[in-house]
Amino acid sequence: MNNTREVDVVVIGAGQAGLAGAYHLRRTGFEPERDFVMLDHAPAPGGAWQFRWPSLTYGKVHGMHALPGMELTDADPDRPSAEVIAEYFAAYERAFDLRVRRPVDVRAVREGVGGRLLVETSEGADGSDGSDVTWSTRALINATGTWDRPFWPRYPGQETFLGRQLHTAQYPGPEEFAGLRVVVVGGGASGTQHLMELAPYAASTTWVTRRPPVFREGPFTEDVGRAAVALVEERVRQGLPPKSVVSVTGLPLNDAIRQALADGVLDRQPMFDRITPDGVDWADGRHVDADVILWATGFRAAIDHLAPLKLREPGGGIRIEGTRAVADPRVHLVGYGPSASTIGANRAGRAAVRDIRRLLAGEAVGAVVG
Repeated sequence: MNNTREVDVVVIGAGQAGLAGAYHLRRTGFEPERDFVMLDHAPAPGGAWQFRWPSLTYGKVHGMHALPGMELTDADPDRPSAEVIAEYFAAYERAFDLRVRRPVDVRAVREGVGGRLLVETSEGADGSDGSDVTWSTRALINATGTWDRPFWPRYPGQETFLGRQLHTAQYPGPEEFAGLRVVVVGGGASGTQHLMELAPYAASTTWVTRRPPVFREGPFTEDVGRAAVALVEERVRQGLPPKSVVSVTGLPLNDAIRQALADGVLDRQPMFDRITPDGVDWADGRHVDADVILWATGFRAAIDHLAPLKLREPGGGIRIEGTRAVADPRVHLVGYGPSASTIGANRAGRAAVRDIRRLLAGEAVGAVVG
């Protein structure tokens, strides 16, 4: 048996982006459970933060912006960020009575009748009769982030490796690498953080990236940030998969990075060509023995549940204007592309709700492309 329930708005995801959207819905008169519903597949508050490795303390977090309407104060910088931010998100949900339903998996979003969307879900923790629930909605805020879709590149011989392969999403902290030979793949913030953290424990480390890393001198000003976001926005407008903001800004050259460069920890090597049972090989005959390959190779947007709506462009991404999917003005992607940062998610949540209010009031905000 399948229950179908009607609301005006469904919010998928209760991380920074989803909570920001829900806050603005509440602030403009939408009532939770009556006018909108929040669905989150995670077991507890905290979004993707609750799954971060224990050694990522709050003091090491870059650019964490408070949610709208409630500051994060008196946080201990030495506590794990997973604990600090999960507690903050939980307090936020209580303070604004957001009533997040969890754990709920969204299986698909389909076209319904009467201009509505159907959001097909698994049973929630508060399911009334044990059956799955389909939500019939007039608008959708998709705030599913990327954590559930770690990107694993494929290289020849990968299946033959006798050691351990893991992704940033599974990173347990540096102690587990004690005495091991580790190859870290990836030139972003996670790759450099992992490398600097585990180097004192590992028997050896090798850092490989597809492109030479770019280290950014000077402060990260508003102008720099705006220019970076504009580059990501342009890709999204073209219907291409979004890049991260970090990929276009480079890595901040702080004291820790300078020290790691001086110590030879951040000695970047070009990408290897093949994986062997005991390590990695380059085409020039060079070989490095390895016990572990740590893939710090980023994430992709978790949007497979939107596939029935056929929103993807030939380039592989969803073309959006602001937060609105160009192909369907009922669908807003918050925390996608240029808004995939904590401050960007806050602003995008407000923008999405503004457009949704116009849509529900019957004002034109774009045509559905069939």
